[in-house]
Amino acid sequence: MGINQPKIKLHGFNNLTKTLSFNFYDICYAHTQAHRREYLHYIDEVYNSERLQRVLCEVVDIIGANVLSISAHDYEPRGSSVACLMAEKSAPQEIMVHMGTAKDQHAGIKPSAVLHLDKSHVTAHTYPESHPDHGISTFRVDIDVSTCGQVSPLEALNFLIDSFDEDIIILDYRVRGFTRDTFGQKHYIDHEIASIQDFLSDTTRRLYQITDMNVEQENIFHTRMKLLDFRLENYLFGNEAHAVGATGLQAIEQQLRKEMNEIFYGISTPG
Repeated sequence: MGINQPKIKLHGFNNLTKTLSFNFYDICYAHTQAHRREYLHYIDEVYNSERLQRVLCEVVDIIGANVLSISAHDYEPRGSSVACLMAEKSAPQEIMVHMGTAKDQHAGIKPSAVLHLDKSHVTAHTYPESHPDHGISTFRVDIDVSTCGQVSPLEALNFLIDSFDEDIIILDYRVRGFTRDTFGQKHYIDHEIASIQDFLSDTTRRLYQITDMNVEQENIFHTRMKLLDFRLENYLFGNEAHAVGATGLQAIEQQLRKEMNEIFYGISTPG
C-alpha cells in the first residue's frame, strides 16, 4: 500500500506532519565574464520568484490543498524565495499576496509574495554559488512541502522533479508526531513506505543513478539522484567549446564530473 491506502479512522484531527524536502542542483561551466553574464541571465529567467510561485501553486493544486496566502521575493544581485500556506478545505475568495510597502518599492526593493495554508506550507529558496577559480557555477533550489491532515506531499514528487530536471537531486521525506485512532491507539505514520524511490516515475528512475539512506524506524527516508546522461554541451555557454579546444574540453568535463560526484556523495575531494 502507498499514499492512497485506506485511511485510518481517527479520533479527531490527523496530527502527523509529513515533509518532503528537495535540494535541486544545476551545474554549469562559465569561465569568462561574458559567459558568466549569460549564465546569470539564464538563472534569472529560470529561477525567478514569479516562476517559483507558479510551480508552488501547481504543487498545492496537485496535493489537493488550497492557497491561503503567498509571499515571494527576488534578491539583489541574485536569488529568490517563495513561501506558501495552504488549506485542505476551500480557500478564501481572495488570496493575500504580500508585495512590499510603497516605501519598499520606492527604495527599489523588489516585490515579495508568500503562500499560506492552514494545515501546511510550501517554500522555495534559491542559492547561487561559484568556484573562485575554475569557472564552475552551482545553483541550488531548496523546496519544502510540509503537510498535515489528509494531504500528502508525495503526490507532488514527480511534478517537481520534472519541473526542474536538474543534475543532482537530494530528497528527504520525514513523518513527525503521532495521531490517535478511534480506539486511542497512537499511529506514528499513516501510510506504508520503504523508500522514496517507490513513488518515482519509471521515466525518472531510468534517467538517474539513485541511492538510498533510510532510517525506517524513525520514519526518515533519504534519496540521492545523479543524472546519468552527461553531455558536455549542455553545461557550456556561448562559444566556450570553440575557445578552449579538445584538451580544454576534457579538463572542463573532469571538473564538472568532480563537482557532481562531490555533491552526490556529500564528500569534497582534493584538486
